[in-house]
Amino acid sequence: MSKQIAIAALSLLFTAALPGIASAETVMQKVKRTGVLTAGTSKDAFPFAYKNKQGELIGYSVDMLKLIQQQLEKELGKKVKLQLVTLPPAGRIPNIVNRKVDIVCDASSFTWERNKNVDFSFSYGATGTNLLVKKASNLGSPKSLVGKKIGVLAKTTNENAIKRAQPQAKLVYLKDRWQGYTALRQGKIDAFADDGILLEAWLGRSKNYNQFKVVPDRPYSREGIACMIPENNSDFLDTVNYTFYGFMQGFVNNESKYVTIFDRWFGPRGAIPLNRDLRELTVETMRIVIDSHQDVRQ
Repeated sequence: MSKQIAIAALSLLFTAALPGIASAETVMQKVKRTGVLTAGTSKDAFPFAYKNKQGELIGYSVDMLKLIQQQLEKELGKKVKLQLVTLPPAGRIPNIVNRKVDIVCDASSFTWERNKNVDFSFSYGATGTNLLVKKASNLGSPKSLVGKKIGVLAKTTNENAIKRAQPQAKLVYLKDRWQGYTALRQGKIDAFADDGILLEAWLGRSKNYNQFKVVPDRPYSREGIACMIPENNSDFLDTVNYTFYGFMQGFVNNESKYVTIFDRWFGPRGAIPLNRDLRELTVETMRIVIDSHQDVRQ
């Protein structure tokens, strides 16, 4: 047997032994074949993604996933089931990389480090890192955090923001947000670091809201909220971005379908009402995205 034939034979054997590598599907191919879009999200990131009293996963980010589902149905010409999977923050990127989920939409923020392993969609929301503290606390400035126990969720931008703001803070790692709120109540930590909008939302729903506050006035970081998808899936990313662009264009143009979705979570009677300034800032941010792209005619 010649050297060339032997190499070819070994190549065929290797391919047969590892069919997953030889026939790796893109997300679009997988969704077209199975009719299922598997999406990772959160169970406690109110109002972006959380479980309601009936145990259903709902929220602003879940509504974005439903819009993506509808767009996929248009493009593929078939029904697509949206299968939601709850993931802890530390499990989001590994589950995307290992293709356990096709997309993650919760309260994820863009970072260059994360971007090495996944791709990000357009930002459809904004947030920043703040602290939830007891009412009498004097924490807030970076200097005030020296030696203080700050609760964080691992592998989050909040963890990194506190490390940058005050390297001498003592980070306490928690498994989820509810453990963070409980630890703060019980005095096991001095503060709980999370997205400011999530902390404000929790505070607005808490029976003991007057015992806590969110600090500082100026967040330790400012971040855009976006969805994450596996790398090398440009056609799926195009679909996701097209969906978000259509949503933003519809909202800015005051189309009822899109205004209803936004106001369900951030309107005057929504889950966490935005004041006039924040709403105008949101609209202006959307306009910047819209003005830099071609109109969507749906």
